[in-house]
Amino acid sequence: MSLSGSQQKVFLRLIAVLRPHWHTDPSLPLRIQQEFAANRSFGSRDRKLYRELIYTTLRYLPWIEPLLDTDPDRACIIVAWLAADLPATRAYRTGTCTGWPRCPATVAARAAHLHFDPSLILPAWLPRHCPAAGVSPDLDAIHTRAALWLRLQTPDAAPVLAEFTSLGWPSRVSPALPGAVELLAEADITKTKSFLAGLVEVQDLGSQLILASAAITPGGRWLDACAGAGGKALQLAALLGPTGHIDAFDIRASALRELQIRAQRARLSNIAILPAAPTAHYDGVLVDAPCSGTGTWRRAPHLKWTTTPAQVTAAAAQQLALLTQYAALVRPGGQLIYATCSLSRFENEDVITDFLATHPAFKPEPPTPARAFGFTPDPTTGGLTILPAKHNTDGFFVATLRRS
Repeated sequence: MSLSGSQQKVFLRLIAVLRPHWHTDPSLPLRIQQEFAANRSFGSRDRKLYRELIYTTLRYLPWIEPLLDTDPDRACIIVAWLAADLPATRAYRTGTCTGWPRCPATVAARAAHLHFDPSLILPAWLPRHCPAAGVSPDLDAIHTRAALWLRLQTPDAAPVLAEFTSLGWPSRVSPALPGAVELLAEADITKTKSFLAGLVEVQDLGSQLILASAAITPGGRWLDACAGAGGKALQLAALLGPTGHIDAFDIRASALRELQIRAQRARLSNIAILPAAPTAHYDGVLVDAPCSGTGTWRRAPHLKWTTTPAQVTAAAAQQLALLTQYAALVRPGGQLIYATCSLSRFENEDVITDFLATHPAFKPEPPTPARAFGFTPDPTTGGLTILPAKHNTDGFFVATLRRS
């Protein structure tokens, strides 16, 4: 049997283990990782190959799943054809897709070649939540691997970019945000001198645009109310400068421990971890609310098949409660920034609309054209939906409100 034939058999075995869970388990990536860890024969390149094949299957699940029962060989060929062209997948694609044309760039062209319905690869409920996600170019972006974006934590990019060049890693600085760098290679950034010295952090460009869209004045005291592992807290610390201060809070203690490590690595002394829910008042509050994660489907495609409209509705209720809770901590004249990694209007514009209806002291503060990064703010809420195709990002939403 050829090498690619053996790899197909391993891939089908992995898929058989995962299949009972991929419509129900939002923690499927952990299950995938456990399968790799249990098989000690997998080397680094093996893991990269099978991970890409599994994630491609999840991206195009309604096209692939029926074939697993009726024609598993064809399922393997289609998955290989649709998979990203990576060093780890190249030989497998060549051995599996003999005679097939190069995979086209758009979902529509891929569907036409395969005689599949392109609308099937998004949940039927999504068009009501985000119509743009169902058409090119954002439909195409959602069905490609997520980019690896970094945020510079130094005003001098030269040493960081020079290290990447010395390692043979191509990169590009974003034209939208000069401090954002896309690494155009599969690489472990955490082992670089730049990362260990705190000169660079991993943060999606779309995530970086959230705070960049708001006119944040240096100095002042801010609260990051749902800080998580702290990507935005680190960015906010840079925007506020050494005279500013950030209190960071999250109900997940493990995430805050990661934030503390990252802040120490970046040599930031203006971030304090709060042991309990805050009660003080602030010049600004960031509510980066828990959400359905519909904006993260590029890197978490399994969420397309485990997320339900009921979960989106429940998330929106929680988001409104959090926004209401933390709005009370904004001083008069202060800013309240609401953000999600969701593309659903029910979690985004509708939450802001409901909040404003009961909080007349807050008014939308839409981003200026220079801070809208090519997107059009919502006319009612001033909110900005960051769609993935324009800047090769995940999807996000942000709205800035000012308290009178």
